[in-house]
Amino acid sequence: MASITSTRTLSAAGSQRAAIRKMPYLHQVSMMTWRAVRLTLRNPAEIIPGIIISIFFLVIYQDTLGNASGFLPGLAGRSYLGFILPLSVVSTALSGASLAGQAIVRDIDNGYFDKLSLTPISRSALILGPMIAGALLLVLQTSLVVALGVVMGLRPETGPLGILVMLGYALLIGGAFSGLTVGVALMTGSPGATAGSSFLFFPLSFLTATFVPLNLLSGWIQTAATYNPITYVLEAMRGLMLQGWDAEQLIRGVLSCAVMAAITYSFAFYGLRVRSRRK
Repeated sequence: MASITSTRTLSAAGSQRAAIRKMPYLHQVSMMTWRAVRLTLRNPAEIIPGIIISIFFLVIYQDTLGNASGFLPGLAGRSYLGFILPLSVVSTALSGASLAGQAIVRDIDNGYFDKLSLTPISRSALILGPMIAGALLLVLQTSLVVALGVVMGLRPETGPLGILVMLGYALLIGGAFSGLTVGVALMTGSPGATAGSSFLFFPLSFLTATFVPLNLLSGWIQTAATYNPITYVLEAMRGLMLQGWDAEQLIRGVLSCAVMAAITYSFAFYGLRVRSRRK
């Protein structure tokens, strides 16, 4: 009887492995994405602080600098709220970038990541799933911040469609930022190091046209902003809010997200390779 039970167990395990092998790659990624989304939503404490921080900065920036547009060339007669809201979107992306890394660390701590590594599932799906999940949850966070902006009087030149495109940029930039935290999570397995790694992006958010247009900057800060990819993402989103549809700006924003994603994803896959070699 025991022999028959053991045989059936091995047969079932073999059938599961075969099923995973036959599973399309996109299905594997979507399965890991949905799992990461569900686990993160079960712990709202991982999401709420980022929303609170972004809303806080949006309100503070608007109340302290809301009248600045009347004194700044290129912003006269335009809403400073539309100019500063994209910065809050980027801040949300920075604070939410660690969600993907924390999901990886959680699996490493409880041993589930190693168990998944023993299955035939694609190694890239193991990390792409949490990264996509982190970006999707970031869009949820950003939607709340943008909704507050609308309540505060935001009236984008491109209308509701422009807001949807801005949320698309939030998805792209969130996905790009998550690559760094995932790489750190895989290399260290430390929740503290993973959470702290997202702060490495904060200098980038201030070495750009943070509070004034790029052409008003000077010296080394203008040079830094010119080569900072976040500058062009901000310009694309600000253009949607204040100017209207500008294909050149939008393309530059997408390419900037692609450049950041290429760098951080390469680091994430390097982290996966380092962790695999330790086994």
